[in-house]
Amino acid sequence: MTIKFKHLLPCTRYFSLCVLAIWLSGCISLFGENEEVNNQAPLNLGNAELHTFNLAQELFSNMRVDRHHRYAVAGFVPVTNMRTEISEQSPLMLLGHQLEQGLMTEAVRRGFITQDFKATNAIIMGDDSDRALSRDLTHLSEQQKVDFYITGTITAQQNGAMVNARVINVRNKDVVAAATGFFPIDLFWESEQVMLRNGQLYRTEKR
Repeated sequence: MTIKFKHLLPCTRYFSLCVLAIWLSGCISLFGENEEVNNQAPLNLGNAELHTFNLAQELFSNMRVDRHHRYAVAGFVPVTNMRTEISEQSPLMLLGHQLEQGLMTEAVRRGFITQDFKATNAIIMGDDSDRALSRDLTHLSEQQKVDFYITGTITAQQNGAMVNARVINVRNKDVVAAATGFFPIDLFWESEQVMLRNGQLYRTEKR
């Protein structure tokens, strides 16, 4: 039996083209799925971590990481009196502390060298706990080598609070970066039925 290869060549080419087309379609489908996954927005968790992350994204967006600079994150205080009111009772009473701790984490994640000025010179051992953080000046270093402060203010609103964050040059007090974000009132807990505001009790209804 004589096989004429010249008649088989067109079939072979056609078969090869089909295989190539199938392979390319599979690659396009695979790359398309990966691109769709990568472009998905982060899940809206509705918690303090997500809102702090969004604030940090804006605050550090135009800042370049310099390993020679040191950053210290101070507490966020009400814009009206610039100090934390311990007696204040509201769903956002812990917001200033959360911003301090959360932005310290976000700064480190982005490569900034952050110093914790509340870190003690030695571990403090108590009867029921050991700790390395303190607000007692006798436990802390007298001098802090810090180049920039990260801090801000909190402005209370009906359904939450407006937070204004900034990065301040320690030497000349220049604001080198700033960001604004809204933090909803039910960030930490669900709406309370009774809350204390300005010394007065207010009753709210859950919906």
